[in-house]
Amino acid sequence: MALLEICDVTKSFGDFTAVNNVNIAIDTGEFFTLLGPSGCGKTTLLRMIAGFDLPDSGQILLDGIDILSIPPEKRPIHTVFQSYALFPHMTVAENVAFPLKMAGEMTSETNSRVKEFLDKVHLPGFADRFPNELSGGQKQRVAFARGLINHPRLLLLDEPLGALDAKLREEMQIELVDLQKEAGVTFVFVTHSQNEALALSHRIAVMNHGNLEQIDQPSRIYGFPKNKFVAGFIGKTNMLNAQVLESTSSHLKLILSGLGEMTVPGKEGVCVGDKGAIAIRPEQVEILPYSEEGEVKNYFRGKVHDYLYSGDVTSYIVTLVDGTRIEALLPNSTPGQAKSFEVGDSVLVAWKYEAGIFLNE
Repeated sequence: MALLEICDVTKSFGDFTAVNNVNIAIDTGEFFTLLGPSGCGKTTLLRMIAGFDLPDSGQILLDGIDILSIPPEKRPIHTVFQSYALFPHMTVAENVAFPLKMAGEMTSETNSRVKEFLDKVHLPGFADRFPNELSGGQKQRVAFARGLINHPRLLLLDEPLGALDAKLREEMQIELVDLQKEAGVTFVFVTHSQNEALALSHRIAVMNHGNLEQIDQPSRIYGFPKNKFVAGFIGKTNMLNAQVLESTSSHLKLILSGLGEMTVPGKEGVCVGDKGAIAIRPEQVEILPYSEEGEVKNYFRGKVHDYLYSGDVTSYIVTLVDGTRIEALLPNSTPGQAKSFEVGDSVLVAWKYEAGIFLNE
């Protein structure tokens, strides 16, 4: 049985449906992420798990027990917010110990427990400081320690790294994964950052306009998106409009308007005549000189429109013969190399047979 079950949950605010008949099961010890753009319903769903909002319909079960009638402070669930929500008049130690105080669990061992959790979040010696004496990253660590000190069944994290600068955010991602493993607490994490979700999660639920689009492991979400929204939202992708000419269990033959035919792996439920798009990640696209035309499959001719040097890779934008633009990433394996092709060069863009994924409209 799953630790947390969200069953047919719907929540509306007036005419706006924030969460639409969502079903999710989360296992014990899982780092589970709710991912989507602003307004997709992920924070509303988190607030219902915490007890700050109630659904219009559906159930939320913890260990098989419906918790909707249990007030937030009585649920074995803690929440860490982007704003930290530390008490400014309390020391770090008092902030961390606050959940124990509220639960009536202050004992002679409280100080040692506070020290233990400050050590876990790499803040030894900070017990007597006040929040205004801490950096943003230190405040967030205090919030993590406070959220974990009385071993909740669930820790809810609402954009907890959103207020940090890029470098610190990356460092905190690594620390957060290590902390979750060490604490053994189930995390439900809300973010709009695709890279953060891919880096941290055991599984990701992608949401859009209150609907659940796809739940899967990060590699499956990225490599095998269920639809155009997921493909476009998770990382960069090229999409080429296509129609199915032939459909078998092993392959699909497609026609791309203005470009020609290509073949991709078969997909269940796809019929001849179906319209959709081919999704291909930029790192799966090769750029080749015309001289290699006979050596590759799934290729189209074009010209380099522009490029962007990013240190380890260069991103090329190639305009195909029908005017479609496609992006390709080439690693800069030679030190100091900024580009392999110039703007205006005639090139081929190509990819392996298994790289393209057909997505229905």
